[in-house]
Amino acid sequence: MSEPVGLRARKKGRTRDAIADAAISLFLARGFDQVSVSDIAAMAEVSKPTLFRYFASKEDLILHRFADHSGEAARVVRDRPPGIAPMTALHRHFRDGLDRFDPVTGLNDHPQVVAFHRLVFTTPSLAGRLLQYMLDDEDALAAVLDPGVRGRLQAAQVIAVRRVLARTNWQKIADGRTAHDVRPEAVADADHAFAQLSHATGDS
Repeated sequence: MSEPVGLRARKKGRTRDAIADAAISLFLARGFDQVSVSDIAAMAEVSKPTLFRYFASKEDLILHRFADHSGEAARVVRDRPPGIAPMTALHRHFRDGLDRFDPVTGLNDHPQVVAFHRLVFTTPSLAGRLLQYMLDDEDALAAVLDPGVRGRLQAAQVIAVRRVLARTNWQKIADGRTAHDVRPEAVADADHAFAQLSHATGDS
């Protein structure tokens, strides 16, 4: 008798989470380049072929957390309420992330989150793959803003602004400050950056 679809999906989800948790634990403990796929498979108690069914590459084992946000900016613009300008919707979404101390905004001082970002930012292969995620986000956002070069330019600016804001927030916390201490500056920086974007794009 075959398993119900819902049960199979839950089991696959648990296996995927176990593999990812094992990978991140090892990467943070030893460094990305010092951990092999075989090490991760052994810790997660799966075979290497099973591991690669869930994650196409070693880099994806850690960057799947960013992949979970793939296309987010495009969705924010596409699903915004009537009468709300795209840059206003994107600004509000980023501010909401700051209010929730969402790790993707860089404003999160949990030690594992800080260490996770340090690993990504300081490992060339991870930084390179992260850039590809950002370029994919840029393409998706451009498609909903404007099909021409104007949309591409706007999308590139938005993705760059979000990257700079998040990296700035993370660096302040990595230097020893708390997320609550950094938050007023993070909010002010976001307000200033998105106001400039709105002005530059005529979206104000």
